[in-house]
Formats: sequence, structure tokens, C-alpha cells
Amino acid sequence: MAIKVLRPVLLAAAAVLVLSTGLAVGADTTADDAYAAGSPAPIPAPAEKTVSPVGALFANGGHFCSASVVHSGTGDLVLTAAHCVRNGMSFAPGYHDGVAPLGMWPVTGTTVAEGWTSSADPDLDFAFLTVQQPGNPASLESLTGANALGVNRGFDHRITLTGYPDTTDSPVVCDGTTTRSDTYQMQVACPGFPDGTSGGPWVTGGEVIGVIGGYRLGGDTPDVSYSAYFDDDIAKLYATATG
Repeated sequence: MAIKVLRPVLLAAAAVLVLSTGLAVGADTTADDAYAAGSPAPIPAPAEKTVSPVGALFANGGHFCSASVVHSGTGDLVLTAAHCVRNGMSFAPGYHDGVAPLGMWPVTGTTVAEGWTSSADPDLDFAFLTVQQPGNPASLESLTGANALGVNRGFDHRITLTGYPDTTDSPVVCDGTTTRSDTYQMQVACPGFPDGTSGGPWVTGGEVIGVIGGYRLGGDTPDVSYSAYFDDDIAKLYATATG
């Protein structure tokens, strides 16, 4: 329970995920239709977006990390922890009770800081994922909405923290207060965030200002979580991901 995600990091091009047959996708969709789920739609008003931008990352038939949609011009960008990046990932926004209401969105590209790739710098434990659902011309953000990326916002905030434990098919949510734990690290005391919650967003005022990760890949216990501080480093990475 000491590390929010225990599997090794594999930085490589994403492949299409083959789902286990037990996964339900939407009310009328089978697992075989996972990648075709969702339908073209104009960008609706925020009140019409009923699927959460927070979701679970899947690979090898199960979910292993958490992630969330972050605003971008193309509407296809997802934010998670760098230590979550691996082969064959797909994102399921709004995943709950074994249901992926918008189906699976395969990861087609990853953007990770060089300092993480070379030395696993905990102050750079964040990554952007580009997603696309085959056969669906609608952008992910047009269906879920998105949080804006909050950069250099300081260390003390009241946030909502969301993540998907490995052992459950629904998210855990906590409202907590962040504090500074190191020069470029934040922490929050929220009970019940074990393995699998890595990459879960720290949201305040419509902005995501952190993700579970950083110090000891997110923390030693399920009751205190960490994040790398979002400063100019993540702003540069975002520019690369959206450039």
C-alpha cells in the first residue's frame, strides 16, 4: 500500500487495448464495441456534459491508474502521472461500476519531461496523453468538458481529489487542503487513496493544479497523497503536447 502504483514504467508507443469480456461499456454497448462507443456531437453547453472528465487508465484488461481531461485546442488531451505511462493504454472517462459510458479512448501519443525519462525526477512526475476513439469524429473534451491547467498557483488550496483504486470499479473522492511538503512538492491528507489512484487530479476552481504522484510515486500510505508542484516545467510540457 506504500506506493500508489507498483507496476514498472514502460515508455513506448501506445497500442490498442484488448478488454476483458466482463467490462460493460455504456447502457447498450458490449465490450466488443468498446472502441466504437460514443457518437458524433456538436460541442454542448457545460450543463449538458454528464460524463466526468476524470476516468481510469486501462492496460492488459484492467485499470491501473487514474487520469483526467485537461483543456486543449484539439480537445484530445489527458493528464496523468509520468510513472503511469506504459504500453497499450486506453482512457475510460467517467468510469464507474464497471461501466465506461463513453467507451475506451486509446492513447495515441505521450508527452513526458526529459528529466523524468532520464532520472525519474519526482518533481516532474506528470505526463500528457493524446487520445482518439476510432470511428468517432467528436473530441473527448466536447463530450466530457475539461479542467484548465493551473500553473504557479501556490501550495495552499482547498481541492477535490479523485482516483480509482486497483481493487474497485468506482472512484474515491475527497475534499482536502493542500500544503507544501518540499520545494517542488505538495501533499494532501485524504483517506483511502491506495494503489491505482496515481494520476488522479487535484482540482480547485475548475483548474487542475496537481496529480497524485511525485514523492514516492504518490506517497507511502493510502491516507496522504503527494503531487509535483505545477510550475513552468509543466507549462513547457503542455506547450510541447499541444504544439
